[in-house]
Amino acid sequence: MISARSITISILGLVLSTPLIHAQDLSKYREFQFGMNLVAVAKQADVKPSEARVIHQRPAVIQELEWRPRRFLASSPQEDPVKEILFSFYNGELFRMLVNYDLHKTEGLTDEDMVEAISAKYGIATRPAAKITLLLSSSFHVYNDSEQVIARWENSQYSFNLFRSSYQPAFGMLVISKPLDGVARAAIVEAIRLDEQEAPQREIDRQKKQEEESRVAQEKARPGNKVNFRP
Repeated sequence: MISARSITISILGLVLSTPLIHAQDLSKYREFQFGMNLVAVAKQADVKPSEARVIHQRPAVIQELEWRPRRFLASSPQEDPVKEILFSFYNGELFRMLVNYDLHKTEGLTDEDMVEAISAKYGIATRPAAKITLLLSSSFHVYNDSEQVIARWENSQYSFNLFRSSYQPAFGMLVISKPLDGVARAAIVEAIRLDEQEAPQREIDRQKKQEEESRVAQEKARPGNKVNFRP
């Protein structure tokens, strides 16, 4: 009798697998190629580019786009183990993908099961004693900022990092373009520094705007209220 666990492993392997000629292509995850622009990714994911969120605007534009797969190749939505993917863009270029696998569709799978299935597509994994920072912002549904790496597939340009959430027993994978991730992180650090530096002036400007809006509203209301007031 075929167990549910065996069926799940087979489904995961089918979804992850491609012909051997592409077995170690780390330049993309599924049909999403690193360096793709936001419009191309949105089209591939069948979502609107306007759904992207702007996280930072300077010194570089950092954006995020969330996708919940409805279909993939010949697999039905019920078979797809991917629950959601968060795409991150640096000046419009895809540089990071945070993949969350569905808890129920990977239920019962061990770390070794996941490594075996993913290695069928991406080659031999390493087991570094390392943690990965999952989020560049706080806009996605992940509860911990960093997780322990279970296994890693990488070359000089790209890195695929399998992890298990410490909040719930669900697997995920962080996929990055190393060159773009490096410059994006530097830009985010600078954006945060600029925000903190300019925060006092922004608060002064906000208060001035609020006071001016209040003054204008009072002046607008005064004539009518003065005529209609009865003690």
